[in-house]
Amino acid sequence: MKAAILTELNKPLVVADIALPEALSFGQVLVKICYSGICGAQINEMEGAKGPDKFLPHLLGHEGSGVVEDIAPGVKHVAKGDHVVLHWRQGKGIQSETPVYDWQGRKVNAGWVTTFNEYAVVSENRLTPIPKDFDMRLAPLFGCAVTTAMGVINNDAQVKIGQSVVVFGVGGVGLNIAQAATMVSANPIVAIDLVEEKLVMARRFGATHALNARDNPHLADQVKAIVGRGGADVVIDTTGSARVIESAYELTHADGRTILVGVPRKGDNISIYSLPLHFKKVLKGSHGGSCDPSADIPRYIALCRLGKMRLEGLVTDEFPLGGINEAIEKVRGGQSGRVIIKMSN
Repeated sequence: MKAAILTELNKPLVVADIALPEALSFGQVLVKICYSGICGAQINEMEGAKGPDKFLPHLLGHEGSGVVEDIAPGVKHVAKGDHVVLHWRQGKGIQSETPVYDWQGRKVNAGWVTTFNEYAVVSENRLTPIPKDFDMRLAPLFGCAVTTAMGVINNDAQVKIGQSVVVFGVGGVGLNIAQAATMVSANPIVAIDLVEEKLVMARRFGATHALNARDNPHLADQVKAIVGRGGADVVIDTTGSARVIESAYELTHADGRTILVGVPRKGDNISIYSLPLHFKKVLKGSHGGSCDPSADIPRYIALCRLGKMRLEGLVTDEFPLGGINEAIEKVRGGQSGRVIIKMSN
């Protein structure tokens, strides 16, 4: 099979033929990948945002859709022929050992789930079955973008009806944060980005206001004119920029919550006045919105079928596996919603 391999930090991925393990281990599932999303987490891995990478060379990708080809002993929650979402958060089932692939005699490591490959050996608890008539092109959004965003609003921020929400960065996750905030009747919902086209998209997905931060020295005043001089009830950062995080914290009400979804590079520290944290102000990092894929994905599919959740329009660009480096540069450019890879197998 073909796979995109990370061989060196800060280098393009190498697309090459690699061999699957000879047999599945207890709790593992062989999945034929149909589509994969690209998340900022993969770019962080490629750039070594968390420091040295001791697992090189290895595979990447943590949100996708596919079809189950085979299952190992112990697997009970998926079966051959099932259509599945691949996700990085743990769901039902066994957490298996991680697979090792062969690249002309060289070992290629992988985690419990990878999606930048035509076939993947995946831990059972990183798979959730979905109806066979659900669009496989949109299903990868449930692997991270949608579930993270909904979880940020429901679990991390615990937004109440009528509370104000500000979101910095409206890519794949940020657009869904705007949508989730709308679904819980937040008001106002302020989207902030550097790209005008993405702000237009944010309005389509529920933002009541859209502000362009590029060369905008009056951004803080504009936000407070919308949410009130005291700041917003909830401010969410998806960018991972230390300076943006500081701004998000400053724009949060003394009784509000600042939620960090984006991850700063190692050493890119933030500086804040922490006294309000001793009272009612909250600053916290999100871990995938604390979502439960096994429970959440079926609920979100039901909402899609009822027309209460939108996925159409979130995917803005599609590339073949051979064009994955071009796709990654598209994500880095920050002008897209969700960028996906279509497998040719």
